Amino acid sequence: MKQFLSDRIMKAAKALYSALIERSPGLIRDRKHHLRTHRLCCSGKELVDWLIRLNEGSQSRSQAVGIWQVLVDEGILIHVKQELNFQDRDTQFYRFTDMEFDLSQSAEEKDSKEEELQESLSLLGQMGPDALLTMILRKPPNQRSAEDLEVIYEELMHIKAAAHLSTSVRKELAAVVAFESHNKAGTVLFSQGDKGTSWYIIWKGSVNVITHGKGLVTTLHEGEDFGQLALVNDAPRAATIIMREDNCHFLRVDKQDFIRILKDVEANTVRLEEHGKAVLVLEKSSGLELTNQSGAGGSSKYTVMSGTPEKILEHLLDTVKLDTNGSEPIDPSVSDFLLTHQVFIPSTQLCTALLNHYYAEPSEGSELEKAAYALNTKQKIVKLVVQWVSLYGLSLTDNPSVVAFLESLRKVVASESRLYAMLREQLKERRKKMLDNCHQPCVKQHDELDWFLGYESPVGKCRAIKVNDKVLHEIFRPDHTFVCLMLPVNSSVRDIMEAMTSSSGGNILVKMNSSGDREQLKLEARAVSTSLGLNERLFLCSASQVDKLTPLKEQLGPELNSMDTLEQMCAKDIASQLTSYDWELFTAMHETELLYYVFGRDKFPNTTTANLERFMRRFNEVQYWVVTELCLCVELAKRAALLKKFIKIATVLKEQKNVNSFLAVMFGLTNSAVTRLYKTWERVPNKTRRIFTTYERILDPARNHRAYRLAVAKLSPPYIPFMPLILKDMTFIHEGNKNYTNTLVNFEKMRMIARTMKIVTDCRSQPYSVPSSPQKGLTERMFLDTPAIRLSTYSDQSLTLRSTSNIRHYVQNLKVIDNQRKLTQMSRDIEH
Repeated sequence: MKQFLSDRIMKAAKALYSALIERSPGLIRDRKHHLRTHRLCCSGKELVDWLIRLNEGSQSRSQAVGIWQVLVDEGILIHVKQELNFQDRDTQFYRFTDMEFDLSQSAEEKDSKEEELQESLSLLGQMGPDALLTMILRKPPNQRSAEDLEVIYEELMHIKAAAHLSTSVRKELAAVVAFESHNKAGTVLFSQGDKGTSWYIIWKGSVNVITHGKGLVTTLHEGEDFGQLALVNDAPRAATIIMREDNCHFLRVDKQDFIRILKDVEANTVRLEEHGKAVLVLEKSSGLELTNQSGAGGSSKYTVMSGTPEKILEHLLDTVKLDTNGSEPIDPSVSDFLLTHQVFIPSTQLCTALLNHYYAEPSEGSELEKAAYALNTKQKIVKLVVQWVSLYGLSLTDNPSVVAFLESLRKVVASESRLYAMLREQLKERRKKMLDNCHQPCVKQHDELDWFLGYESPVGKCRAIKVNDKVLHEIFRPDHTFVCLMLPVNSSVRDIMEAMTSSSGGNILVKMNSSGDREQLKLEARAVSTSLGLNERLFLCSASQVDKLTPLKEQLGPELNSMDTLEQMCAKDIASQLTSYDWELFTAMHETELLYYVFGRDKFPNTTTANLERFMRRFNEVQYWVVTELCLCVELAKRAALLKKFIKIATVLKEQKNVNSFLAVMFGLTNSAVTRLYKTWERVPNKTRRIFTTYERILDPARNHRAYRLAVAKLSPPYIPFMPLILKDMTFIHEGNKNYTNTLVNFEKMRMIARTMKIVTDCRSQPYSVPSSPQKGLTERMFLDTPAIRLSTYSDQSLTLRSTSNIRHYVQNLKVIDNQRKLTQMSRDIEH
């Protein structure tokens, strides 16, 4: 694999060098510096400038540095003094190695030269950030710039061993962490009984942990850490660490830095106590940290680390700043609190606490001072509540106590002129923002203080499933007859069975998938209908009938493919309709559904995750649609054409920034039942296969899906993210951090959870309009050799199939086989 990648890098370097010689031959020349002449070389700054011009300014300088660093790491580009780090400077010189760059090309090769250059830039661009990070880590800590520290900090955010650390600790680690690598498996890093000198995080590879008498105790993998205990306790190493594989990379923190960071954390921590017990723990944050953490600069202030819910709320209210009209942006910590409050303070209790603050009166000061303080507090409460409504929208109406609170607050605010004017202004500003984002609020002139003005669901769009909605429950019997019930979305199994009045006692409810796997559902289980997986169904039967249950015919999936239909549909049109439908599903889901899903829906009464689960099910549906269609296509030529079409669909989805369905299609194309179709892949044009190979790198799970994260980091909203990874990140944070530390709410965890939830908010912060035809770019270059089909060759039926409504109907009603064993056998049947 490594040799294959090196060959691809060499080929990419050849394309880049060829472009450099043709377009800017004067860059490679003799240079004089400090009375020395360096033969035939380029300066680092000139190479970066040239690469940025080549990409028409679409790359940053650091991204260009990363690309050149890849070539330095491979020994293709060499510093005149053999230095390992590429430097963006006029006085640092590099030359290409004296390897054979055959620049002679045939006419056919010249035609594809530009395409190869773009593919080369794409490959090196994907590898560049990794090379850049390694280069930064190799620098001595005192030589790292502020930008370097930010790159390391971002990496630490996605490493398992650092998940439980506070923002300030990760910032300090970024300044001191060092890079260490070992090339050979079997190398001993340290032995049991040695003095502890460093803490290690595995960045790449794995190690074996061995102790005297027990031998191999465990194996540690990427993202895990070791060696911390000996530093904390100032004790000898408790085990021997041996490289399990070649080329292992580590992030190392030396003992003196480790101890200093622990002391700094303690020195910057303030604990507020009441009656001898800590009620709020704050940590001093520098202006730089605040800028990175919340987007608000300024001098040092204190950040909440933990506390009682009441004290955290009290502290955050103090941070709410007011100008003359109360329109100054609210502190991001407040939105962190509001998005996660249901973990540690239910909405009913939050309403009570807010009212208590609203009506509280100071016990000291003059009457004028008391009145000013009370008005200030009320304004802060109103501003916070407006933020709460903005974050949750109509989902707040599902809770009667919240509705009652909002109505009570509206009435008291309406009776105070200054508060009334402030609230009216804030609601007006919110409506303006919603209009700017293409929402169409229904303006009610008779009531300007309607908290939910503008939150009506758009007509014709996929409707969000609300907690009080009734949804269809299809319940099947062993003989495959069924009963349809309309029941509340959160109905329990007991509720469903009670609604089945015709059923006799002693029955149980079972869910079964297309493979015949069965699971008996507990009577207390809720929302079982909306949480069903792809091709899963509910069966009511007696305990003795469970083993005799068989899947329905519809569960087994289609017997024929839809090739005839797909042949008549343009790949761009299919992708556009996939994206249009995905956007509707995505926007119907609320951010808090991620919280309920990860922490456990049963912990949050009167909530639903039905919209999130519907969106997740859609990912699996698209993935298996690709596999199903290919495995059902018996004719080799048609199957190869279909495979190429799916790659084109993936390309368009990527251009439309529908990352979720792009990856669903790619997961389908990399399914083992598809990758084994060697004869089919051989018929796919080379350039299409090269594009597919480039896309495969985004699927690489190494270093916590680093390739995907780097690709998404370049996107600006709106876009549809890869939801499974967002849920994985939230689960990672949840399981690695306790909700409470010494009975106090772990607010640093809540901040990390909210930051992940805000990814969804950010993705939808701009209106989305699915282009009818993406801009000419990679798609056009890939498929120029596709034979043109004249309009006259289409029948009336094919033209009908190509209509937008028919394509939309097709993509919303995909029929798939999700039984992997069956798909693999089908794959073997069509290609032995």
